[in-house]
Amino acid sequence: MRSEHRPPGHMLRVGGVPLHVVRQGAGPVCVLSGGLGMGWFDWEPVVPLLTPHRTVVRFDRPGLGFSAPAEEPPSAAGEAHRIAGVLDALGLTGPATVVGHSLAGFHAEAFARLHPERTAGLVLADGSVEDNARPLPGGELRHAAARARGRVLAAAGLPRAIGPALRRLTVRASSLGRHDPAPEELVRRTYGTGRVVRAVLMENARYRDVAAELERLRAEHPLPPVPVTVLAASPGTGSWLERRWLERQRALAERLDGRFEAVAPAGHLLMYDRPQAIAAAVLAVRQPRH
Repeated sequence: MRSEHRPPGHMLRVGGVPLHVVRQGAGPVCVLSGGLGMGWFDWEPVVPLLTPHRTVVRFDRPGLGFSAPAEEPPSAAGEAHRIAGVLDALGLTGPATVVGHSLAGFHAEAFARLHPERTAGLVLADGSVEDNARPLPGGELRHAAARARGRVLAAAGLPRAIGPALRRLTVRASSLGRHDPAPEELVRRTYGTGRVVRAVLMENARYRDVAAELERLRAEHPLPPVPVTVLAASPGTGSWLERRWLERQRALAERLDGRFEAVAPAGHLLMYDRPQAIAAAVLAVRQPRH
C-alpha cells in the first residue's frame, strides 16, 4: 500500500477487536462518534476547529471504516465500554466530552451512565430518539440474518459495485450541501467492502434493541451531573415532520436536563452542514477541576 493511501492513526486492539483510532490535538479530551455506518473521516470539518483546544479522538466501530469486524452484535453497553476501552488504549484516563451523532447518541449517553466518572459532558448531534422503545423479537436470529445477507451481497460483488454510490446518495440526501466531501478513493476503499456492508446491516438490525437497552440503562443508572447539549438539525422547511423532530429533540434535552439548540439551516449530517455548532458545544463544556 502506498504511504499516501495509508489511513492516519493506529490500529489498536480494544476488547479483542482491532480498531482504527485517530488521536489529534492537545488539551482536554473529546470523543467524536458518528451515526449508523459512518467513518472517522466524516468528522473532518469539525476536527480542525477543536484540535487547538482539545485532544480529539475518533475511531471506527467494528466493521466500519478500517476497523475489523466483531463477533458480538452491537449493544448500547458494548459501545459505551468500547469508548472507554479506546480511551484506555490511548492512556487517556481523565474525563472526556463525548459527541454522539444520530445512532451514536445512544452510545454516548450509555457511556455517561455507565462511566460517569469519565464523563465531562455530552453533545448529542441530531441524536436518535425512540420514545418507549421495546426490543424486537428474535434478536439473535435477526443478527445472524443480517450477517448472512452481508455475506451474500459480498459474494455477489455488490458492495464494490454500488456501495460507494449508495454512500454518496445518502450524504447528499442528508446534508444541505448535496455533496459528499469525503475523498473518492477513501469512500471506495471503505464502502466498497463487504465488511462495511455487513457492519451497516447489523447496526441497522439492532437499532431498536439498542434503543430499548438504553431505556433500561436510564432506569438503572442515573446520568452524572455534567453539561448536556442537544443539537437538532433544522433544514428550515417549516414542514410538519421538521416541527415534530424538533419537538422530540427538545423533549430529549428536557429529559436529560440539558440545553437544547435548533441548528439552522442544517440537514441531519450536522458535521458537514454546521461543524461550528458542534465545535462550539464541545468547547463550552467546562472541564472539572482536580
